[in-house]
Amino acid sequence: MLVSLLFNSVSSLFVKVCCRQPDTITTFFFSPRLWQISGCLNYTTPCRQLWIRDVWSSVCQHLSKSFELHGVPRPAHVRHLSSWGTFRSELLGSSDESGSCSQSGRLLSTRQDLDFQLSQVQINSILRSNEQSVSVPEFYGGGLSSVRKFESNQLAANMPNEDHRSAATCLQGMLFGVFDGHGGWACAQAVSERLLYYIATAMMSKQSLEELEKCMEHCRPIPPILKWYKHHADYNYRDSASLYIDQLRVFWQELLDIEEHGEGMSPIDALECAFKRLDADISLEAQVPLSNDLMKSTAIQVAFSGCTACVAHIGTDGIHVANAGDCRAVLGVQEEDGSWSALPLSLDHNSQNQAEVERIRAQHPPSERDTIVTDGRLLGVLLPLRAFGDVRFKWSCALQQSVLSSLESAVDLDSLNLYQYMPLNYKTPPYLDVTPEIMYHKLRPQDHFLILGTDGLWDELTNAEAVRLVGEHLSGFHLQAPVSPSERNLKLGQMHELLLKRQARASPALDTNGATHLIRHALGTGEYGELCQERLASMLALPEDLARMYRDDITATVVYLNSDLARSHHS
Repeated sequence: MLVSLLFNSVSSLFVKVCCRQPDTITTFFFSPRLWQISGCLNYTTPCRQLWIRDVWSSVCQHLSKSFELHGVPRPAHVRHLSSWGTFRSELLGSSDESGSCSQSGRLLSTRQDLDFQLSQVQINSILRSNEQSVSVPEFYGGGLSSVRKFESNQLAANMPNEDHRSAATCLQGMLFGVFDGHGGWACAQAVSERLLYYIATAMMSKQSLEELEKCMEHCRPIPPILKWYKHHADYNYRDSASLYIDQLRVFWQELLDIEEHGEGMSPIDALECAFKRLDADISLEAQVPLSNDLMKSTAIQVAFSGCTACVAHIGTDGIHVANAGDCRAVLGVQEEDGSWSALPLSLDHNSQNQAEVERIRAQHPPSERDTIVTDGRLLGVLLPLRAFGDVRFKWSCALQQSVLSSLESAVDLDSLNLYQYMPLNYKTPPYLDVTPEIMYHKLRPQDHFLILGTDGLWDELTNAEAVRLVGEHLSGFHLQAPVSPSERNLKLGQMHELLLKRQARASPALDTNGATHLIRHALGTGEYGELCQERLASMLALPEDLARMYRDDITATVVYLNSDLARSHHS
């Protein structure tokens, strides 16, 4: 009744306006492009599309009556679109219209033949295109490996993808990292290539570093520092490779000058040192002259964009996790009753972490207390409170202006998406740093896997949900808790809802890759926890210029641990 009254009053006013400007007003309101931009149809679930259909039918019905009541002829545009089916087909376009695609082949929102009913084959193809599965040798470096295998996957929302991942074996164990870029993909790309090298180098003994230096001096092949596990689609900055090697060499030369280096740094010291040193090198490379304009452009893009990072070092007896930003590491633990519990090995560095907010406030004058974090963002702009790059929050105003003005003659700043603006209340930089928060966990027999994910994953799943999904995927069975006494007294509708939820948990897995299984459920879980094909298809079919409005880039890496090794150490 209320809706009817509201439509009557609004439609009456609308018709009165149409009497004066009938063509302009009605054409604008009923324009398919307007509804396309609003996203009312294109990016909703089928249930919501039904709601929109009902609203649309009501709008047309009330407008038609109002036109007749006021003696106004019904505009042709309204007559033509009074049918929901006609309106929907007009909005989505007929199948013979060509539409437009980006260079990447993904749909753009201007395309007229958008199809959100992807087949199961199409869904699987999209979800599995970047998945990776690697079995790790049982022995490495003369000892047993703590890792049995790992599975990883990525799903982009941005084009290009601003998430990156890394996995490698070093002399002291295995290293895994996930990196979430912002302000562009350049910083995450560079950090994913370089950070693990810095960590492994810091843990190397002085003797090993001396061997590296001798090889460089005599132009001999350098012994491999890392054994990488790359996906075939992974990209490297080949044009900057020589610069990166030179900077890494300077780093190990400085380590050689430290008398106490001896057998190398501990994992905790190496992780912190590597994070800070790489960020300092990124800052330096943007300031100094480089050999060519392409290398300089890359260095500038890396420094002015940013990325968060979460890196895990897994040794023979434990896990060290270094985190800077809002990526996350969660350990999957199987309890004695067979259920799964989540043990977080990192804390998010954002405004939801009050201790982190207070840490930053304490570094600046009391007069800035109310302006440092506003609207949940650093200086009202940046969501993560620790990150690589982002020199706009680290350099002084004078340094920023000096570097950017020196580029104007050789580099097109607009092409690099760089603009000379300054955040409000930028008074006492730096406001941002990359010092990682490091946690250590000694491996136990009940520790079965580690999930590393960018915030796009954790926006959709809680820690407990992610661990349960991977745990049940790993074990192959779904443990259901007994019906509690309170649940036995539920009404019929509530009992039906409970049964639907329990049935959804027992559905078979569609993916062999645990990371793909996570991403599928992150985007496709329905109201009762069931896997909703329509919802998943809609999320995957979003055009690339609007996808980021509905989801973030998602990267997930699942590391399966060697419980037998942990059991022998524990005993």
